[in-house]
Amino acid sequence: MMDVVNNSARLVTVFGGSGFIGRHVVRALAKRGWRIRVATRRPDLAFHLQPIGRVGQIQMVQANLRYPDSIAAALRGSDAVVNLVGILAEDGRQRFDAIHEFGAAAVARAAQEAGVASLVHISALGADANSASAYGATKGRAESAVLSAFPGAIILRPSVVFGPEDNFFNRFAAMARISPVLPLIGGGATKMQPVYVGDVAQAVAQALDGKATPGAVYELGGPEVKSFKELMQSVCAITGRKRLLASLPFGPARLVAFATEWATTLSLGLFPSIFATTRDQVEMLKRDNVVSAEAVKDGRTLQGLGVKPEAYEAIVPTYLYRFRKTGQFDAQRLA
Repeated sequence: MMDVVNNSARLVTVFGGSGFIGRHVVRALAKRGWRIRVATRRPDLAFHLQPIGRVGQIQMVQANLRYPDSIAAALRGSDAVVNLVGILAEDGRQRFDAIHEFGAAAVARAAQEAGVASLVHISALGADANSASAYGATKGRAESAVLSAFPGAIILRPSVVFGPEDNFFNRFAAMARISPVLPLIGGGATKMQPVYVGDVAQAVAQALDGKATPGAVYELGGPEVKSFKELMQSVCAITGRKRLLASLPFGPARLVAFATEWATTLSLGLFPSIFATTRDQVEMLKRDNVVSAEAVKDGRTLQGLGVKPEAYEAIVPTYLYRFRKTGQFDAQRLA
């Protein structure tokens, strides 16, 4: 059983707290008594978070990582900070270097200048400054920038994150509902270690409660390693869809991605997002997305933080049922 610290007198600022992972992080911190300031570009779209905590426990403030003054204002009086801001694909002014590198470095510098005691930065497995993927490279450079500005920062690298609002299992389940074929980029051999969003949130809470080593990089993965093909087979089985899983080599996959990029641009965003992919995402699939042996050996994992990871088979069916032919009533029979 986790030893929960009394945080009722402490204030944490959570950048990106209204996002998929952010909502679960805010919930986990609220349960531990933290006073929470959610820093977001659109505070008016984050008020749904307030009922998670007690009256007045969760407040919203406007902040944009491109504007240092707004970051400093959001951090005023904070004891800790969590940076969850990130993007999976570039869009308009939302560029990898601006969000991942410049934004992360700006938060770390501001936290150091404000005298914040703890900083947790959410990165990603595959973060590597030398990665051929712009996503992976900027995530890697962001980690270096954060540790340079705030040496005691704790870096968390989750694998593919799943949960009710995820953009992985939900996306492919939606594809399976309308498409007779699901593409397996690179033959579907890429290894992944899906991690539950609630476990990632608990890891953040444990790190802020002093259960992590300052300056360390933790790798977060679930209890099982699966290939991309095996995960697609699970999606089809859970949703009751018989679909052809077609191998798509990386070369042709890049051409398809290029075509969907242009289709998205020319359609002014009307091209179905579930079918849209990018060449950078194809590049990312060339590398396995699993916890390293070194991290396991050093205890830089969920288990090392005192969190027992949940298996995706136990949770994913609870929210993918809506993609079955008759939704929640599938497989139920009348007496």
